[in-house]
Amino acid sequence: MEKKDHILYDKTGNPSKEPAWIFRTYAGHTNAKESNELFRKNLAKGQTGLSIAFDLPTQCGYSSDHAIARPEIGKVGVPINTLEDFRILFDQIPIEEMNTSMTINGTSMWLLSLYVALAEERGEDVSKLQGTTQNDIIKEYLARGTYIFPPEHSIRIIVDMYEYCLKRIPKWNPSNICSYHLQEAGATPVQELAFALATGMAILDAVKERNCFTHEEFEQCVGRISFFVNAGIRFIEEMCKMRAFSDMWEEITKGIYQVKSEKYRRFRYGVQVNSLGLTEEQPENNAWRILIEALGVTLSRDARCRALQLPAWNEALSLPRPWDQQWSLRLQQVLAYETDLLEYPDLFEGSRVVESKVKDLIENANKEIQKIKEMGGAIKAIENGYMKAQLVKSQAERLAKINNDELIIVGKNKWKEGIPSPLTNDPDGGIFKVDPKSAEQTLKVLSDVKARRDAKKVAESLARLEDDAKNGKNLMFASVECAKALVTTGEWADTLRKIFGEYRPSTGVEGQKLNLESDKVSNVRNKVEKFQKATGARPKIVVGKPGLDGHSNGAEMIAVSAKHAGFDVIYSGIRLTPEEIVQSAVEENANVIGVSILSGSHVELAEQIFAELKHYKADIPVVFGGIIPQPDFEKLHSIGVKAIFTPKDYDLMDVMDRIIDIVTEKIPASV
Repeated sequence: MEKKDHILYDKTGNPSKEPAWIFRTYAGHTNAKESNELFRKNLAKGQTGLSIAFDLPTQCGYSSDHAIARPEIGKVGVPINTLEDFRILFDQIPIEEMNTSMTINGTSMWLLSLYVALAEERGEDVSKLQGTTQNDIIKEYLARGTYIFPPEHSIRIIVDMYEYCLKRIPKWNPSNICSYHLQEAGATPVQELAFALATGMAILDAVKERNCFTHEEFEQCVGRISFFVNAGIRFIEEMCKMRAFSDMWEEITKGIYQVKSEKYRRFRYGVQVNSLGLTEEQPENNAWRILIEALGVTLSRDARCRALQLPAWNEALSLPRPWDQQWSLRLQQVLAYETDLLEYPDLFEGSRVVESKVKDLIENANKEIQKIKEMGGAIKAIENGYMKAQLVKSQAERLAKINNDELIIVGKNKWKEGIPSPLTNDPDGGIFKVDPKSAEQTLKVLSDVKARRDAKKVAESLARLEDDAKNGKNLMFASVECAKALVTTGEWADTLRKIFGEYRPSTGVEGQKLNLESDKVSNVRNKVEKFQKATGARPKIVVGKPGLDGHSNGAEMIAVSAKHAGFDVIYSGIRLTPEEIVQSAVEENANVIGVSILSGSHVELAEQIFAELKHYKADIPVVFGGIIPQPDFEKLHSIGVKAIFTPKDYDLMDVMDRIIDIVTEKIPASV
């Protein structure tokens, strides 16, 4: 395809169009059977690739019958325990023809092994498989929380997958570097560029260090690295960020890693547009936000994504329903096929504004990358807490600007009055709910598989996995053998936990400040001082993240805000059991427990927390925060939750004011 004047022409000289990007919808829920039905319906509606969401137990390496997994089964994605679940999930779907993206990280090797085992069982040529395992463990330590093993072992697993895929699945992307989640955790465009590219360099350094590739094979590994990027509402800046990404990746791969082939230096990326800015208030505005965000990665031909998936208008309320996902898919199709967007070369070529912004982003991102290099690279910047602390700082600055009205969010802190949204008038309130009974089907499939599988083969395959882990062998071969033997997700992960151990990174909260001073702040601090005078100690809050939900942004901001207001704060990070949270509150003589949960498991976890409080005979008030649908408020209050905060409660000092009032109620009248 060539450019003549302002129109694109094909090789025959006829006017032509750029091919459309891959249309995806991030989907998966309830159980393998219902997710299969959803996938097939979405493909029939014109979706051109699969993007699979897995539930939290699958992501964190637990089988569905583990105690910590029970409240989370099927809540935020499809539960996968054994090869049998993949047989059900991909029933009537030709995986050899499909481009499949899997949002999976700590257990990425396991899920790819299941996919390979399924293809071989079907008699398919494994070399034809196309797709991506997300497998960006660094951003999990920073933003998303589904890590399992320490960094060095996690990187080893990633390199094992590159080595395996290069020779056996050459069209597969073994890892997908995700700046998306960095922006959701508060990253600025400069941080998103720097941290993602530093991650890419860490992977390439590890691949080189393995010393098992010729230079040509190393170049092919470089060519299989893909990126998953976030596109925010500032679409000019986001478009420039994409140009900066491409230019910087070209410079890194050509200059540092001596990649000669232009094909392998190409910056290949998919996009999901930003969910952080979607509002619970006036949710109909989210439809326009999603459209504008999509323009940033489609309008400019030279900054156009290879694949795009859009959130739904109601994702600040709950998981999207099938209709909500269909609406987002239709937006992509209208943009690609009804407009003339794909008929023209780049619309911004030669723009001084764009060139200047791209140059500025590159200069500042390179400065940040240099800081990380001086620390010893991205792994060291994870271990010393630098990158995490920078994200918490940026998120705190963003929230302070919203609270100070410096950053306008329509319907949230400006023009808040409006007609109630008709989109929430459906009987279900616009909210998707997983049927609790669906977990029973997942557990039954798992139980049946365990009853009929060959126990000897299971033991032998796990023994090989353990031995290969100890002896530094490539773990993909043993993992595929485990998949064929019907080993479970939990058994695979537990075997490697035994060898590698588990990891708890820095929370990034220590030393952070909230740039917020106002009458509200003074009012809350006055109440805190009165509490301290009455009791002899400052109010103490335990901020807890129970279960497997690793999205810690909200908990981190509450911890920072509570410190700013004068509270003593205990925050130990993610993936705590209800027992650990309550035990900490009892031992620390806490005045209140603040629970953050976004996975939809709030009712089950509330019941567990109050059962533990009863066990300790502890009368400590509990407040909840997260994506909690209004219809669940009554149930949570009946369990004993004193207050519930959702994304609409953006005013941090209003939240702290309500919490200090709840704490003050517990002061005896005689004090």
